[in-house]
Amino acid sequence: MENKTVEHTLNKVVFLDRDGTLNEEVNYLHKTGDMKLLPGVPQALKKLKDAGYKLIVVTNQAGVARGYYTEEDVKILHQYMNQLLEKDGTQIDAFYYCPHHPLHGIGAYKKVCNCRKPGTGMFEMAEKDFPVDKTASYMIGDKLLDTEAGHRFGVTSILVGTGYGAELHKEQQEKGEKPSYDHYAEDLGQAAQWILERK
Repeated sequence: MENKTVEHTLNKVVFLDRDGTLNEEVNYLHKTGDMKLLPGVPQALKKLKDAGYKLIVVTNQAGVARGYYTEEDVKILHQYMNQLLEKDGTQIDAFYYCPHHPLHGIGAYKKVCNCRKPGTGMFEMAEKDFPVDKTASYMIGDKLLDTEAGHRFGVTSILVGTGYGAELHKEQQEKGEKPSYDHYAEDLGQAAQWILERK
């Protein structure tokens, strides 16, 4: 039998923060009844998917570390999110979450880890499953730790104005600071448009 070399084709990936980027910001969201997708999110995700991007969620879930809910709750919520998205003909390809917290974690969850953003551990886990073409990939989030994590991993970072993003963008503008992200978009729809127009 011949040894065939397996060719790993690189994927164009859009990494996505979850809370405040895809769904309404709810403190320690873990119940499906509290999950509300932000306006235009399914349509934006569908456009990216139709254009050949893998959609991968990377989310810090310190509520697990604090004992507020379980890892199983996170998985159920992610399944539910995909059920909502499937109604609009799209879905997230994979979800990665960090259940740790360096200070407020309980038991084994209290640890300094590389997966908690702005660390890049979740991106690296994703890369094992979906080899990433970093030159054609993006990170979209509503916090600077999202955009910083994206930069550390080596992809273009977009801050969205939903969640906490608008406030952060305004602060950086007022201080006259050079933004620590590559682009600012008011919401996921605008971010997707910007990505698709860059081709």
